[in-house]
Amino acid sequence: MIEAVGLTKRYGAKTAVYNLSFQVRPGTVTGFLGPNGSGKSTTMRMILGLDRPTSGHVTIGGHPFRRLPNAPRQVGALLDAKAVHGGRSARNHLLSLAQLAGIPARRVDEVLGVVGLQDVARKRSSGFSLGMGQRLGIAAALLGDPQVLLFDEPVNGLDPEGILWVRNLMKALAAEGRTVFVSSHLMSEMALTAEHLIVIGRGQLLADMSVKDFISANSADFARVRAPQTEPQQREKLMVALAEAGGQVMSEPDGALRVTGLPLPRISDLAHDAGVRLWELSPHQASLEEAYMRLTQGAVDYRSTDDQRAGLMQQPPMGYAPPPVVIPEVPQQGWYAPPPPGHNPYAAGPGTQPAGPPAAPAPAPAPADLSKSEDAR
Repeated sequence: MIEAVGLTKRYGAKTAVYNLSFQVRPGTVTGFLGPNGSGKSTTMRMILGLDRPTSGHVTIGGHPFRRLPNAPRQVGALLDAKAVHGGRSARNHLLSLAQLAGIPARRVDEVLGVVGLQDVARKRSSGFSLGMGQRLGIAAALLGDPQVLLFDEPVNGLDPEGILWVRNLMKALAAEGRTVFVSSHLMSEMALTAEHLIVIGRGQLLADMSVKDFISANSADFARVRAPQTEPQQREKLMVALAEAGGQVMSEPDGALRVTGLPLPRISDLAHDAGVRLWELSPHQASLEEAYMRLTQGAVDYRSTDDQRAGLMQQPPMGYAPPPVVIPEVPQQGWYAPPPPGHNPYAAGPGTQPAGPPAAPAPAPAPADLSKSEDAR
């Protein structure tokens, strides 16, 4: 078990982690979530003894990491998959780690098979892809067959098959009674992998609960209701009936109604009593991502803004006017070039036709003679 008590870490004037206390229990996959800069990596480094806490303490099995006898046999970790000498092969990298920890060489070949790198075991790691590097890092974490495992973004760079494999691996390790602590930004994957969550923001604990309880505590379930679109009076009648029964009704962009405060059977009975036919009546539960965004929206340090490209564009020289763009006529030939990615030409308004083949690009304008401009003088 991992236990942190009053964990605080300061770097000069910046407090990365403040008074953080939690437990990571064996037998379950515990997700570690938080925005960028929230202190997740710093916390994991303190767990592994790589950073010394300013105050507080963290133990593994009741002992600080630095006092664990033969720590690689008890704790395995993947914090940085790139922390590998690029000139070494995958096998030699793991073999050097095994020799330092007194682990038999046969274990190296075993973990290479577990992570699927047996065919490239003697290739230099400098030629590995991001996903292959992740697999090698996971192999290093499993090398000592430890009871406690920490993973920081373990599925980064993996293909769908690899992500599924990591998910099943985490669950299998936890089912064996091991302590599995996983940090990730992929909410959809955490929803499928983790059973318990520890969420921090700006170095402080925001939540320590099961995934189910976390979603329920940070979201509101609602019912999605749709009446026939061809009969707007029925929709209005339904809205009145739901509001009179104490429900909160909101219209959605596609014409459906979002109803909170009433269970589905009650909504069905009210529609029946009002003589309204329903085209849709479905429950909706918020996803882990929605609940996470709602909880952490006030703890995000890095927010994007609109791209103000106008302020970055180079001003043309004085007196310069771009030549008119000439679009040559292209005879219709009964075919159309494929649309650019993300563009649907058939989504245009009524009465419009899909665009024909793209016109030939206009010739680039000749560079202006800057020697005659006022700036040059």
